[in-house]
Amino acid sequence: MFRALSLLILTVLAAQAAAAVESIQIRSRLDPNAIEITGIDVLFLYDEATAARIPATKSAWYGNRRALTRELGDDFDLVSTFIPQGFDSAAVSLPDRAADAIRVLVFAEHAASGAAPVDITEMTAVLIEIDPFGIRVSAE
Repeated sequence: MFRALSLLILTVLAAQAAAAVESIQIRSRLDPNAIEITGIDVLFLYDEATAARIPATKSAWYGNRRALTRELGDDFDLVSTFIPQGFDSAAVSLPDRAADAIRVLVFAEHAASGAAPVDITEMTAVLIEIDPFGIRVSAE
């Protein structure tokens, strides 16, 4: 009885910890005549140990991206998208196991160098907007 109750509690906690993200849209509000492309990285993290290894700032992420991607291998999924300025909307393709992620983070090249990643784990429909001041992430 105790074991069955423990398994039930663990199952409920695991279900609550899963990411809610179902869609991600990106829009650029930058001048369409400028020559600028913004990179957006969306990280789907599947365990706490992997999540703990993700850098706390944009510059640390992009500075160590190649090494971290190689070291972490299949422990996470990375979806990278490049958005030209003035682009109205782009849908991000989610990985097959996106619903299993315990945390989903967004890094953007257009953000300030010390910017922390944006945690979108609890959002269902995500809108990422790029403007002259950085990025803004909100629920659609």
